[in-house]
Amino acid sequence: MAQLVSTEVAEFMQSGVSVLVASRDRQLFPACCRAMGVRVERGRRSLTVFVPEATGAAVVDAIGASGRVAVCFARIEDHRSLQVKGSVAALARAADEERCFIERYRGEWARNLAVIGLPPRLSLRQNAWPCHAVRVRIEALFVQTPGPGAGAPLLPAGSERAT
Repeated sequence: MAQLVSTEVAEFMQSGVSVLVASRDRQLFPACCRAMGVRVERGRRSLTVFVPEATGAAVVDAIGASGRVAVCFARIEDHRSLQVKGSVAALARAADEERCFIERYRGEWARNLAVIGLPPRLSLRQNAWPCHAVRVRIEALFVQTPGPGAGAPLLPAGSERAT
């Protein structure tokens, strides 16, 4: 059964945090690229990650071969990091109406990179469209923030340790 994420975690995932998506092919060879945003779906048991076609071909091929996905989220200002592991529920080209969501994410991501001195005029050059939309059933969620809790499971929303 897919894991439910808390409202706070969903908001974190959908903010301008760094998002990397990875998978592996049939020979277990990894592929990874920067995603251009995530939308946590209704019910908070799945998400859609947007993978640019220009930079994500190897990842999309690997996702198609394995049906497995890992998505890492990291906030630049404090290094808070989470990882989602899951299975692919759907893989398709992102719809034209999703472009404004992707562009909004790219703007937020550029503002977050400005905190560490990267001018938005440079980060906004990242290719963001067209994208593939990868729907992921959230099977496991892990804390990846550097420190003693790194690698520990983040318990489902409503449990004692969920954040």
